[in-house]
Amino acid sequence: MPTLRDIRKRLKAIQSTKKITAAMKMVAAAKMRKVQDRMLNFRPYARRMETVLSDLAKVAEREIHPLLALRLRKTVEVLVITSDKGLCGAFNTNILKAAYKYIDGLKKEGIEVSLSVVGRKARDFFRRRNFTMRNTWIGLSGRVSYANAQEIAANLVENYTNETFDEVVVIYNEFKSMIAQQVTVTKLLPVGTLEAEEGQKEQSMTADFLYEPTRAAIFERLLPKYIEIQAYRSLLESSAAEEAARMAAMENATKNCSELINKVTLFANKVRQASITKELMDIVGGVEALKD
Repeated sequence: MPTLRDIRKRLKAIQSTKKITAAMKMVAAAKMRKVQDRMLNFRPYARRMETVLSDLAKVAEREIHPLLALRLRKTVEVLVITSDKGLCGAFNTNILKAAYKYIDGLKKEGIEVSLSVVGRKARDFFRRRNFTMRNTWIGLSGRVSYANAQEIAANLVENYTNETFDEVVVIYNEFKSMIAQQVTVTKLLPVGTLEAEEGQKEQSMTADFLYEPTRAAIFERLLPKYIEIQAYRSLLESSAAEEAARMAAMENATKNCSELINKVTLFANKVRQASITKELMDIVGGVEALKD
């Protein structure tokens, strides 16, 4: 049975842990509000551009630009976006399970997989399983910038144009609410192969268009920009979802610490009471012995 001193040391350690988790929750909440504002402001623009480019691609000749070209699906580039840090619940686990399942499904179909990752958690996960990664980007958690998206998009566009792979799929956590994130598998390239979302189906454009200056010039300008915007949106969504998951995890940890403090305090009181009772019994026994 632990002594009262040991129990008090444990109680002090739990109280210190509670202070840390409460502080981490507040930090995650502040970061989440900041990145959430950026993400929510950027989301309508990214979705609208996705709709416009997809509709333009549907009525355009696929040979007009390399990013529109449909090729035989021999090699698929899978870009997995996770965080660099832990302590965010099942945020990374859900993405990595979905990515591993998706990659396994491609291999069963006889399709070669090219893998790129964002975040240390994805890099370490696939490294332990002896996956060969074409490219890795780390150190983006908490400081996502448009320059990061431009770098990733440029790499994807260059390799797709050079026919290193025939399709690009992005797997990331999409921010839904403060307590919910959804693992999303999005086909990024070739452009125009995505299904419209429910809220966008009736807005889909089916008519032909007049192009100024030329159709080729417009696609040459807009398509690389579109890839950058969708990459940036994925990074923002993942960053907001990460901070929301971390805030929820730290809140649960703080609650668990409070419950554990109550249990340990109750146990300490019982041990203390047992010690006092034992000392009283010794005193009473000594008094009775003196009387005899």
